[in-house]
Amino acid sequence: MMTKVGFLPEETSSFVGRRAELARLDTALTTRRMTTLIGPGGVGKTRLAVRAARAAADRYPDGAWWADLSPLYDDALLLPTVSDAVGLADHTLRMPVEALCEWLSDKNLLLVLDSAEHLRGPCSHLLAELITTSPGLTVLVTSRQPLGTRGEHVVRIQPLPVDGAPDALQLFEDRLRAGDPRAGLDAPGDRAAAADICRRLEGIPLAIELAAAGIGRHTVAQLATRIGTRFDAPVDAEDLTASRLDLLADDSLWPRRHRTLRTTIGWSHELCTPLERLLWARLTLLRTDFDEEVAREVCTGGPLTPHEVDRALQGLVAQSVVQRDGTRYRMLDTLREYGRMWLKELGEERAAADRHARSFLGLARRAHEGWTGPDQITWYHTIADTHLDLCAALDHLLAHDVADAQEMAGRVGFFWACCGHLSEARGYAQRALDAGPVEGPHRTRLQWVLGVAALLQGDFATAEKYGALCTAIALYDHDDEGMLGATYLSGLTQLMNGEPAAALEAAERVLRMTETAPSDGASPEPRATAADTSEAAGGSDADFDSDPAPVESAHRLRCRLITVFALTALGRLTESGRAAATLRRSCELGGEYWTRSYADYQLALIALLQGRPEDSATHARAMLAGKHRLRDSFGIALGLDILAAAIAAQGAGAQAARVYGTGHAYWRMVGHPQRGTPELGAVRETCELQARAAVGDAAYQRAFERGQADNAEVGLAAALHSGLQL
Repeated sequence: MMTKVGFLPEETSSFVGRRAELARLDTALTTRRMTTLIGPGGVGKTRLAVRAARAAADRYPDGAWWADLSPLYDDALLLPTVSDAVGLADHTLRMPVEALCEWLSDKNLLLVLDSAEHLRGPCSHLLAELITTSPGLTVLVTSRQPLGTRGEHVVRIQPLPVDGAPDALQLFEDRLRAGDPRAGLDAPGDRAAAADICRRLEGIPLAIELAAAGIGRHTVAQLATRIGTRFDAPVDAEDLTASRLDLLADDSLWPRRHRTLRTTIGWSHELCTPLERLLWARLTLLRTDFDEEVAREVCTGGPLTPHEVDRALQGLVAQSVVQRDGTRYRMLDTLREYGRMWLKELGEERAAADRHARSFLGLARRAHEGWTGPDQITWYHTIADTHLDLCAALDHLLAHDVADAQEMAGRVGFFWACCGHLSEARGYAQRALDAGPVEGPHRTRLQWVLGVAALLQGDFATAEKYGALCTAIALYDHDDEGMLGATYLSGLTQLMNGEPAAALEAAERVLRMTETAPSDGASPEPRATAADTSEAAGGSDADFDSDPAPVESAHRLRCRLITVFALTALGRLTESGRAAATLRRSCELGGEYWTRSYADYQLALIALLQGRPEDSATHARAMLAGKHRLRDSFGIALGLDILAAAIAAQGAGAQAARVYGTGHAYWRMVGHPQRGTPELGAVRETCELQARAAVGDAAYQRAFERGQADNAEVGLAAALHSGLQL
């Protein structure tokens, strides 16, 4: 969960002590471009970084942004992860690092990279480029070791003091009460026993939290005795548990001087039931937060039935191995590492990866099927929030099951394209196509995704190539849905190339070819064509009313959208308005937001061109509301441009300039200068001229720069406010 103020993770438990460290970090963030907070696993680097970043956030006009690198097993997704973290959804063909450098070049922000130790080289290289090209950028990194970047300032964090300071004991008591509000250190000898526990655990916060979680099975005095017995005993080479832990431990990640944490985690592991230990190991395949359903899908097998997964999960929560936030769960990276070691020791790595891949392939299938249903928004967010798990599943399938990899990449590809993950959509589609010659509908869908991603990146030649290929395959297979999808891709490419007549002819032909009568005996869907609509130049929204069509497939809705765009581009505005209104109602009937938002966009453009700016602004705001729910930055950029034009046409020049400036900020967010179909250029020029004429060049420029400098969410909220300041 992110805060509104700093784009930082929420703190879900109390923060104890660290005044001196916070003061040192505050000074470092004020005087240094790059600070690396180092210390062993479990010492509290992440919590300290969150607190320090939150305290400093107000000093950065462009915010404080957080990138968690712990789920990344290699550097393949480092750039996309950092780009996502700072709000960049690049739609261009540039190298990702070039796009990120340009995006940050004029920003004044704080970037936090958490858990960078396993990517020290790639992070060092990336940060060297970013700091060089972005003079307003300040970076805070948490790592177990310095990155070695030039100019890096290192702040070393130690465990909590255990002698002469109450911090460690306070943490123990806080976590004790968090597990059981009735618990405390009130019994005779409890406070002294707890202090002894903290001393033996060397003040390491994670070790103290794990120990406090064990109080449910022991009294404080009993826990102190058990810990003392374990820590005082010499390490026995024949002790299977100790020897396994030492063999599995990597001294570069688990220094021997911090064996206390290893021993504490091992002790917590021993306190778990056998099924809890097995679940601990299997959960480590999950890269992102998860719910109980995902835990069951990924971890069920052998002795772990679905019911036992639920029980074991609650046991791990009770012992602080897994953290719960509402209905979501996550595991700390240090504990995930330990679980991965045991997963390998159990010989379950491949089986666990297979289950993980099957689970997320199933999620991709359900999301694809739910595109036109009432849960479309939820599926959008689910695909976005599980991005790293979907990538991990795809990587596994590409190595072990090409057919499933092609299916999965095809099913998530359009979601990724719409959510701004164009590079991943295109990259995985290409890798899946190159992986093998598997034929069939999954491969064809993959080619379609590749064409759509190329089109959105401005690579029209590749889009045209795959549109023609998908059309040929669909004709050969007599595949109606394939024809509709291919026509959408080809038609949109033609529109972007300034060929609306060709796009309209093809779309109307394919819609007629694939039209079937509804099964309930209702009349076929109304279609706006030259044969059944008037080409009168005027009209109001009431003229566009007609009965809603039956629920239609996603491909058919998108193909109908091509006819709307083409009719508008050809100046046949009344036809286009009727077609857009009918399409919008069809989308509402099916619970579809993505196409509906573009129908709203067209209704806004049509109203503007017909001299109805108030109606245009209403439709533009409806479009923006839908695109905001979908987190579609490209769509928001288009919507802000048309809203600015509608406001300018009403004489509110300063407000139009501010909205126009916010739109420019969104265009930068997707890495493009203003784009869209060719006729939009004239609309934008007219907008600017009208706004400048209304308030003068100086006032226009001030308002534009204000909109451009606003936080994107703040600017969008202002644009959605319907009151005009004339």
